[in-house]
Amino acid sequence: MLRLDPAWLRRGGQLWTHCTRGFSSSVPPQPVPPLEQTLSRYLRALEPHLPPSEWQQARAELQEFSRQGGAGEGLQRSLERRAQRMHNWVSEWWQQSNYLESRLPLAVHSNPAVALPQQDYSDWRGQLLFAAKLIAGVLDFKAKIDSHALLVEYMRGRPLCMEQYSQVFSSCRVPGPKHDHVLLYNRIRRPPTHITVVRNFQFFQLEVYNSDGSPLTVGQIHSQLQRIRAQSWKTDKEPMGILTSQHRNTWGQAYNRLLRDRINRDSVRAIERALFGVCLDAPVMRVSEGRYSSRMAAQVLHGGGTYSNSGNRWFDKTLQVGLSITRALANHRPRLTDTH
Repeated sequence: MLRLDPAWLRRGGQLWTHCTRGFSSSVPPQPVPPLEQTLSRYLRALEPHLPPSEWQQARAELQEFSRQGGAGEGLQRSLERRAQRMHNWVSEWWQQSNYLESRLPLAVHSNPAVALPQQDYSDWRGQLLFAAKLIAGVLDFKAKIDSHALLVEYMRGRPLCMEQYSQVFSSCRVPGPKHDHVLLYNRIRRPPTHITVVRNFQFFQLEVYNSDGSPLTVGQIHSQLQRIRAQSWKTDKEPMGILTSQHRNTWGQAYNRLLRDRINRDSVRAIERALFGVCLDAPVMRVSEGRYSSRMAAQVLHGGGTYSNSGNRWFDKTLQVGLSITRALANHRPRLTDTH
């Protein structure tokens, strides 16, 4: 039976007039475009990809589809009824069909990633200090979300829905036989108060709030990260996190096997419930300046492979940050309402 290492740590300017409180309700509902507009745009999209004869055939079929009393009218009425019952009639379908039903591996195929600006540190001491500051900063950002104090974002003068931010923390994708689903632990009565820290393929649970509910200081977090480093010297651990980079059906089978064991099940649940993940990566082999960008892109997208840092990842987590000796990286899963 495969086992996750159970070595958990158990403790230790002008102001805008709107904030995020209740602002989603004032964002206009997602409209249902008229049937004629939808079909017209669909035909234009088909034209570059079909020979003229096939395009004419598609056009004739759409005319039959859109005739009075035809299937198109009935489906359009169904969409309009759905739009009356919900604020965004398309987001659930988009999430299901574009993400959760896909069986392709998450790394590269689905998970977006970004390289943060280069930081001024070059050894493990700087890595841990920057990690402590980053964790404290993320907790401060989370506090703004929880208190509805984030300023609303605008596009072309119109407010955007800020609901997605409430789904960034303590959320995780879970593999299923035909489609995946997303767990949101931040809405339960006693939401999680820990993050996961990974080093040398070993996952640690780090509580980041004091008993009075206040977040740990940078100094307290730094002290805990030093303890984690001291307890994770061994480099012979199995890279369990790399299982989450597999084809979703393959990972789903391994996931179910892991859950049969109590220690594995508790470990997996701790990872899934965590606010977010922090990966303290091993140094990447130095390469020429010309190959640096390619090597860094691999670290950002998937951790560089089995013999690099991919075992430090849990690709199902909505948010995880990888910190190498020379760079900060962020890899995240599309959020539940992410519609790109």
